[in-house]
Amino acid sequence: MPRDITENTLFYGDNLPILRDYIGDETVDLIYLDPLFNSNRSYNVLFREETGEEAAAQITAFEDTWHWNQTAEQTYHQLVTLAPEGISRMVAALREFIGPNQMMAYLVMMAARLVELRRVLKPTGSLYLHCDPTASHYLKVVLDTIFGSENFRNEIIWRRADPKGHAFTRYPSTHDVMLFYGNGDNPIWHAQYRGYDEDYLDSHYSNVEEGTGRRYTLSDCTNPNKDRPNLTYEWQGLTRVWRWTKDKMQSLHDAGRLVYTKSGMPRYKRYLDEMQGTPVTTIWDDIPFINSQAAERLGYPTQKPLALLERIINASSNRGDVVLDPFCGCGTAIAAAQKLGRRWIGIDITHLSIALLKYRLAAMFPDAAYRVVGEPEDLPSAEQLAHDDRYQFQWWALSLIKARPLGGQEGSKRGKKGSDRGIDGVITFMDDNSGKPKRALAQVKSGGVKVGDIRDLVGALDREKAAMGIFLTLEPPSRPMLTEAATAGTYQPPVGQRSYPRVQILTVADLLQGAEVKLPPNVSTFKQAQREDGGAVQGKFGL
Repeated sequence: MPRDITENTLFYGDNLPILRDYIGDETVDLIYLDPLFNSNRSYNVLFREETGEEAAAQITAFEDTWHWNQTAEQTYHQLVTLAPEGISRMVAALREFIGPNQMMAYLVMMAARLVELRRVLKPTGSLYLHCDPTASHYLKVVLDTIFGSENFRNEIIWRRADPKGHAFTRYPSTHDVMLFYGNGDNPIWHAQYRGYDEDYLDSHYSNVEEGTGRRYTLSDCTNPNKDRPNLTYEWQGLTRVWRWTKDKMQSLHDAGRLVYTKSGMPRYKRYLDEMQGTPVTTIWDDIPFINSQAAERLGYPTQKPLALLERIINASSNRGDVVLDPFCGCGTAIAAAQKLGRRWIGIDITHLSIALLKYRLAAMFPDAAYRVVGEPEDLPSAEQLAHDDRYQFQWWALSLIKARPLGGQEGSKRGKKGSDRGIDGVITFMDDNSGKPKRALAQVKSGGVKVGDIRDLVGALDREKAAMGIFLTLEPPSRPMLTEAATAGTYQPPVGQRSYPRVQILTVADLLQGAEVKLPPNVSTFKQAQREDGGAVQGKFGL
């Protein structure tokens, strides 16, 4: 049975079992999900069997995040045998049409999660699924089946990029798709507005009121519906079908809100500062994508603008509501929820993303209260993580010292070795006024440590011209290792009196007890998010 969640929570792990085990029925007000369908790079990939046999159809898709393997086959079997009949038939039909390939694996895994997401969503809740045009049409079929086609609200187009280069065979692709569904007849909804552009203001609000300086426009006072006997009367010698009752017309006249033409026809004075703006439609081209110069850019390739998630959260939730992001990545939805006074639940399958999100929350909302579920909390759980997945262990261990992983990719459960030549992470710091950054290189070992590892690290420092080295180990270091680290000497910053060990050995057990790397104070490994005055609801909550 799912357990109640009583505070803002960040989960590490596969979102499917987490949804089933932790999150109760009808406990979430808004779901935003941006499931990574690979690396955000396009390829012309054949729809082919996993055996490599080619099929006739081609689409633009992404490479290898999803595969038709035993897990996909088991999930498919569960859906066709245990899911409601409509879902079962839909999934079976998709497999017959598409075949057991990467796209089908993606759709099967998404269908299983969307079933759970609808279960946890309140009847007044909404879901926004952010996706790429290569998969949006298939996902809409899945969503129509699970949520009901009658609960489809909008397909939203977000212009995420400017055209790049010349398109010689097709139109340049510049947008993402968001599929918006309610979970019932009356989902929470607050209309959103955008500011007027200057051309509109110049043409429609060119009048300026003397004395106040308020800009205004004049609008028609007659009613477009001419069959309104109750609104037909004489006003200032003119008989018309008016927009308001006679008493309302009198009150507007007394308030100076009516301006009369030479013919005596009244015109209503509409002030610009009383207008909400232009209603936001399904085409969102007013929220800039995050380019290389954007202030909020954190270096996460699939990072979404904070304004994008703020619009969604403002439109489809109220203060104090619960927002869930089951593929939270670097956590833009979580940051927006915290800023706007919502409670939140975030889930991600990589320790790299969990670490980035924790750094982001610490920078933006230093007083934010939340818990993390799924990270090792003691030495046995750290040993288990190292046994299960050495790359996840590596990323988690690096997060303990706020080191940037080398070779890691967002959304991926695998790392890579190559150009890093054995170096797993890096910490960047500044220790003088030259503006030139210095580096501390980090290496992570989960077992079999020896004195030669320290010699190798020292060699890497010399080769890479790095200032310092950090050796993270799950096992206690031997005395020869400690001696070798000591003989590496110290690092003396150009400014300041304090020196630092050039090579530092830290065990996971020490870090779990609060030990820290000794570094100059100005550390800037990750680009720091801008601090926000968050309005999040404080304290615990019951779902």
